[in-house]
Amino acid sequence: MNEKEEQKKPINEVKKYRTPDGIPADIVMFTLTRQERKAATKSLPRFDLKVMLIKRRSWPFAGAWALPGGFSQEDESLYETARRELKEETGVDGSHLEYLGVYSAPGRDPRGWIISHAFFALVEEWVLEKRQSADDAQEVGLFTVREALEELQLAFDHREILQDAYKRIQQQMLQTTIAKQFLPPHFTLGELYQVIQTVVPDFAELNFIRKITSTRSRQGILEEVRDENGKPMLSNQYSQRPAQLYRFTDYTPQLSIYT
Repeated sequence: MNEKEEQKKPINEVKKYRTPDGIPADIVMFTLTRQERKAATKSLPRFDLKVMLIKRRSWPFAGAWALPGGFSQEDESLYETARRELKEETGVDGSHLEYLGVYSAPGRDPRGWIISHAFFALVEEWVLEKRQSADDAQEVGLFTVREALEELQLAFDHREILQDAYKRIQQQMLQTTIAKQFLPPHFTLGELYQVIQTVVPDFAELNFIRKITSTRSRQGILEEVRDENGKPMLSNQYSQRPAQLYRFTDYTPQLSIYT
């Protein structure tokens, strides 16, 4: 049997293969909220890592908080489903999404045999400023990751998905330059350190400044900002003593666990 004949199998033959009742895409949207501190002395603003959740309108889990998401359609990919559902439920559009994983534990959804594919993203706060609720969403809210995991009763297996996404975003914060999304073009190393520590609370590198600027595997990620005369540019916006300003380059190091 050639390939064309194989593709033209009768409908009753195709129906022998059982498929899930639906394939939804769930999206974990992280952001860092920024709040200036009111203090007598200059200090860095406060950052909080938050996740966007929607309150469900209908069964199952009516009234419970859940990750944005919805069922895929036959004429779209799961990535397109994730983008469409995010727009429909929250008004957020154009965000860069990354694939997280598949969730298929039996009984994860009371509606039937439903397998979910999860996505995640870390986006700027302003992207979510005009968030709104629509479609299946009764309300849209931003919660700290701790609040979401420890205080809320999340629908489906969304607590597990959120936990996995949190681990992944922490890995990215330590292994990539994703921190640049939450920093101005020119920043001090203190600002960079604070953004990293907000996402990875256990991060406490005593030699951070030396390592980030001189360690061989990290050399080239940052560069000092200088004026047109080659003089170092400093800032005392958040400190009493002027600090050197830096910026990210386009260099992406290839790190190895063996070096």
